[in-house]
Amino acid sequence: MIGFDEMGIANTSAACLMSRICNVKIDACMGRSTGLDNAGLNHKRDVLAAALAKHAASTDPVETLATFGGFEIAMIVGAFLAAADARITILVYDFIVTSALLVAHAPNPAVRDYCVFTHASDETGHGRMLEHFNAEPLLQLGLRLGEGTGTVLALPLLRAAVAFINEMASFESAGVSDKAV
Repeated sequence: MIGFDEMGIANTSAACLMSRICNVKIDACMGRSTGLDNAGLNHKRDVLAAALAKHAASTDPVETLATFGGFEIAMIVGAFLAAADARITILVYDFIVTSALLVAHAPNPAVRDYCVFTHASDETGHGRMLEHFNAEPLLQLGLRLGEGTGTVLALPLLRAAVAFINEMASFESAGVSDKAV
């Protein structure tokens, strides 16, 4: 298994990637992040809407990444593609990491087959991205944290699931009849 995260603060790159790739208005993609007041939220929306309008020709996901993404998101995109190519389970946590999956998924939809969504972020837009991928995260704890927190919290569940599959007794090995009484 491999998981990714970053130190996102305002989620502006992820919001622009989501808006462009999912073709939704920026308002549905961005939120208060670090606790913006109404004036700060309005300013953020105006700046992001202007950036999207200025680069309206950027519609290809990789071009959109080059226009709006940071190096950390580009690295995560590449790592998603490499992990899927190596058939490694990918633990997907939070808004920014899921925005990287939007980019990686465009040229290689099979990437989704290797993803386990660990946590539903409280950040505006993340729920909509999860719907885009028809994903049901393991945890919904209302966290607004980065640093892979949701992935670390989901690890015990994943380890337990693997142990159940690999170590749980079958009816036969436990000497239990499967015939109706």
